[in-house]
Amino acid sequence: MQVTGKELVTPKITECYPENRDTLQISDRFRAELTLKYDEEGRHKCIGCGICQMNCPNGTIKLTTKMVELPDGKKKRKLDKYLYDLGSCTFCMLCVTTCPQNALEFSNDFEQAVFTRDSLVKQLNYKPEVPDAPAPAKAAPAAKPAAPAAKPADAAAAKSDAATSTPTDK
Repeated sequence: MQVTGKELVTPKITECYPENRDTLQISDRFRAELTLKYDEEGRHKCIGCGICQMNCPNGTIKLTTKMVELPDGKKKRKLDKYLYDLGSCTFCMLCVTTCPQNALEFSNDFEQAVFTRDSLVKQLNYKPEVPDAPAPAKAAPAAKPAAPAAKPADAAAAKSDAATSTPTDK
């Protein structure tokens, strides 16, 4: 009864949400949407180990990896797709706390209203990968000798001949 009595006399606060988006204060601990962390060069920190996928209680996270060969001949596992289903996430933060590379975080962007559930499945590694090392340069093909430029009248005649010919004429 004490708690109810205190709430009865405390002043009520009404938020005018759509109008005050610019001044709205959201707590830093608020969990809205999972995101990958990127460095200043545009590379994400995820190594594709799959620990976040294994620890997710709902199967919200789906990782797809691929093996790539580095310029020095070694093979390395790279993240191909990082799919996250916001609609089935319980925001338990197990994925963030167990990530060995500290590659995940929750953003404060709480406006996630969509019309279809399919729109809630997001690919987190949307930024293009920057290669770790430059690929070895391939030999450039030999330059072909330039053909003589055709006169405009000859080009028009060749175009009309091509349009009137049939497959048996060739």
